[in-house]
Amino acid sequence: MVKKGEIVYGKITNILGYGAFVSVGDYDGLIHISEFSDNFVRDIHDFVNVGQQVKLKVIEVDEKNKRLRLSYKTLNKNRGVKGEIPKYRIGFATLKKALPLFIQEQLEGEKQ
Repeated sequence: MVKKGEIVYGKITNILGYGAFVSVGDYDGLIHISEFSDNFVRDIHDFVNVGQQVKLKVIEVDEKNKRLRLSYKTLNKNRGVKGEIPKYRIGFATLKKALPLFIQEQLEGEKQ
C-alpha cells in the first residue's frame, strides 16, 4: 500500500502534452506537467523518456482506483542562480567589490 508523502520508484509508460504516466507496482500514476519544474516546461522529454525508471514523491493516493499523483520536481530540483559563481577570494571587502560585476554578468547572460 502506497502512502501520501512516500518516495517511490516508477517506470515512465507514456508521455502526453499534459504529463507523464508512470507504473508503480500495482498503481498507475500521473506526473502532471506542473510537477516537473517550478519553471516553464516546454517539453516533458527534457526531463524523462518512456521506459525510464524515476524516483518520485507521492502527492495523492486514490486507493479505490489504484491511482497516484506524483511529483518529479520535489526530488529532482535544480535550484539557485543560473550562472557560474565567480572565483574570488571570500571576504567582506572582496565580496563588496565583486558583487556589482557578478550581477552585471548575470543580467547580460539573461539577455542572451
